[in-house]
Amino acid sequence: MTTVFTLPISTTGSITCTTPSPLVYLLTFTSPPDNRLTTSFCQTLLLALDILEFSHPPGVIVTTSSIVKFYSNGLDLEHATSTEGFFGDSLYAVFKRFLTYPMPTIALLNGHAFAGGFMLAMYHDYRVLNPSKGYLCVNELEFGVPLTAPMSSIFREKLSPQVYRKMVLEAHRWGGKEALENGIVDGLGGLEEVTKFIGEKKLTGKAKSGVYGLLKKEMYRESMGYLRDGKDEKLGGGNEEEEERRRGGEERVREWKKSNKGGAKL
Repeated sequence: MTTVFTLPISTTGSITCTTPSPLVYLLTFTSPPDNRLTTSFCQTLLLALDILEFSHPPGVIVTTSSIVKFYSNGLDLEHATSTEGFFGDSLYAVFKRFLTYPMPTIALLNGHAFAGGFMLAMYHDYRVLNPSKGYLCVNELEFGVPLTAPMSSIFREKLSPQVYRKMVLEAHRWGGKEALENGIVDGLGGLEEVTKFIGEKKLTGKAKSGVYGLLKKEMYRESMGYLRDGKDEKLGGGNEEEEERRRGGEERVREWKKSNKGGAKL
């Protein structure tokens, strides 16, 4: 396996590109402790994708993690909410890049992919999950953070309504077998199985005609629109309508209580 390049993530991590087989580019994340999607992580990943598109022959991109337990544990919420432009310039830029990337992309999920890490995997064309460890989960329900439109739409576009509901409203954790049965992943295994998957689908030749990314852009028009419109979106922001609804509801309840003193009881 030949090393093509290594790029630093801040001062403690890296993304290394290797070629396990011809025209297969394996991008391996190492950003301890759990590959959080920070500005540095996203910008380094964007640079890696640019290097491969503009200075190497078209083939297949595979992403994975060298951290055994995690593919990615999602956002660093403090960093995400305090960093100006993080969503539009970094997170959504990465989502959009994978959604429209002019080569096939595969997320090799070696371990847990939670929240933003799961979203990153969904923005790839295909997913292969470790069959013996690691869960996929959209767990915003558990820590009380709403999903933004680009975070949610990709699941709605790629999965059935029943799976989407269970994923978002139950924060269900999907293991390998169940994820495969519900169409969330395309296969189970490691790099050997990914290599076989690429061969069976003849993926290394799919980008040659030059329209692969354009076809995906049209396929996922809804998510593309949200990625553009949500450039300046804040996590948990844009809830003025909800706040107004709550204020109005609370006021109506207060008025009801005043008018029902000594009458109906709660």
